Amino acid sequence: MKQAGFFERIYAQVHAYMTDADMWVNIGMAVLKIVAIILLSRIVVSVVQSGVNKVFQHRHGSKIQMDQRRVDTMRVLVNHIVQYGIYFLAILMILQLLGIDLRPVLVSAGVLGLAVGFGAQSLVRDIITGFFIIFEDQFAVGDVVTINNLTGTVQEIGLRITKVRSWTGEVHIFPNGTINQVTNFSLQNTLAVVDVSVAYEEDLNQVESVLKEVLASAQTELTDIVAEPQILGVHALGPSEVIIRVTAECKPNTHHGVNRNLRAKIRTELTNRGIQIPYPKIVAVSGKGTV
Repeated sequence: MKQAGFFERIYAQVHAYMTDADMWVNIGMAVLKIVAIILLSRIVVSVVQSGVNKVFQHRHGSKIQMDQRRVDTMRVLVNHIVQYGIYFLAILMILQLLGIDLRPVLVSAGVLGLAVGFGAQSLVRDIITGFFIIFEDQFAVGDVVTINNLTGTVQEIGLRITKVRSWTGEVHIFPNGTINQVTNFSLQNTLAVVDVSVAYEEDLNQVESVLKEVLASAQTELTDIVAEPQILGVHALGPSEVIIRVTAECKPNTHHGVNRNLRAKIRTELTNRGIQIPYPKIVAVSGKGTV
């Protein structure tokens, strides 16, 4: 009987708890507030990021012109900071609705952050390195770089990681603290270098005259060439050819395309002028032997 009475009391308490209208109203209101906070935070993030993108968009004809590389990098970074900051505030508001005192939580977070700072030194190093990469403008979104012997286009720069997309499509992710050496191909003009091989029998003065015509035409047709191409003269003497070197200053990271175009134009014009481009030849000499 005592056991039956015990279960009856438990049932009565559970029934009273489950049928408490005020409790369910409070729970429903709390759930609605949490859902509203989540939706509102997402809306605020979208609106603020849209405003950030509008502020950092490129404006033609503006009196204040900024490097587009740096603008794109700052736009991505500010969007990330806005997103993390708003979501962090939303989490704090949800915890407060759940009745959790935030003061001990913030104190614990500070102590935990200090412990993490000592234990996760690589994470701290990544963040500090990322800050200096952005502050010093070592490279920006859209730059073609070589990082730790991997070459590609920078897709994203954050405080912790950098994403680089290679020309074959792979995306390489580097923790900023591991970036030891960077070569940036997008900061300064580059130099297209073409070595032209002609046979020893050809007149070098005539060859240089033809090359001057080709280079003058290329400077007009190829918008990536920013200065008058130069003929440096005989660069080397090979086993069967004379090598003449030609250079052209180009816009940043456009020298590969200019090289290909110059080679095609030079080869076509030399052929049209009857100037021989050397290729390996085998000469067989037969002689009469004596016994």
